[in-house]
Parts: sequence; C-alpha cells; structure tokens
Amino acid sequence: MTIYLIRHGETELNAARVLQRPETPLGSRGREQSRRLAVLLAHAGIGHILSSDLARAEQTARALEATTGAPIQLEPLLQERNFGDLRGTAYTDLDEDPFGPGYAPPGGESEDVFRERVERAWARIASEAAGLDASLAVVTHGLVCRDIALHHVERAAGCEAPDSPLRFRNTSYSVIEGPGPWTLEVLGCDDHLEGIPVLDGGVA
Repeated sequence: MTIYLIRHGETELNAARVLQRPETPLGSRGREQSRRLAVLLAHAGIGHILSSDLARAEQTARALEATTGAPIQLEPLLQERNFGDLRGTAYTDLDEDPFGPGYAPPGGESEDVFRERVERAWARIASEAAGLDASLAVVTHGLVCRDIALHHVERAAGCEAPDSPLRFRNTSYSVIEGPGPWTLEVLGCDDHLEGIPVLDGGVA
C-alpha cells in the first residue's frame, strides 16, 4: 500500500513569509506547481484523495483530482497548525519564534495540542489507506508532513531525516509504504518543480 504525502502549492503569503490565514488561495506559481504534480501522479494508481479543507490544500487536491479521477474527501484534522492571533503576521514582525519548543500562540494551538491532532489525522490516514486497493494521496501542510514523518512512520535505510519543515517544498511529495510497519521511502521529492524558482520560504 502506498501513501503519497503532499504539501500544498505555494501561496503569495508563503513567498512573502507570512503566517497564513485559512482562506489564503494558491498563487500563480502554486497553481503551476499543482498542475505539474497532477501530471506527474496522473498514472500513479491513486484511488482516493484526503485533503485538508483549507483553501490552499483543497485547490492543490482539485488539480490532482482532475488528472487521476480519484474522489476527494476533505479532512479538517489535516489542517496546518493554528497560529491563532499571529495569522497574517510576517515572520520578521514576530517577537518570538512560533515554531519554538513549547510556544503556544495566542488564540491558537500549542505544540502538544497540534501533535495530538496530527496523531488522530495519521490514524485516519492509515485507516483509509488500509481499506483501499489503490494508492492514497494526502494533501496537507508543511508542519503536518514533518510531524507525520518524524513521529508516525519508520524511515527506510538511506532515507534522510525530515530535520526541517522547509524540507517539504510546496507540492513536494513523500512516499510511505506499508503497513507492517508504515515506512517512509522517499522524502520531499520535488523533481517536477525543475525550472520553477525556489521562493517558498514560508512554512505554515
């Protein structure tokens, strides 16, 4: 069984390094990234798509739906970490590191609350994948991808560690094979983005 773990396409706030609001759509570069990803995975045997219900993820998933014909199910558990009152703020204007250990953004999710939610999201993903006779695509966000790769799967020999959420470039995909156990075989592949400038500095 194969799971394609995908980060959404780039938004203008990604490029501007701003903590994003839920309704932020893909920018023009993000739409092209999503198109390329969808062409690449058109014949990957994807039978179902689970996607965060935030706009940037759903738009990425819709491009994949168009080439694979796989149905989409929106899953709020796959949303990016909620940074509450900080959303819409440029990284350079923040007084503290919002990704620092133990930091709890005002009006948002603490690190512990976020990790507990991702644990439930992973249980949902694994259950869905186990019931399919095809591959599963999961469209989500950088911090969710990193947490899954760090805490919920094993890593194949030679597969590098997901040491930073920036390892997951916009529309990069990671390949998880399983079960017994679920194993990360490919981390953050972005070959389909050749020729597109690397400007996605934002994480959340």
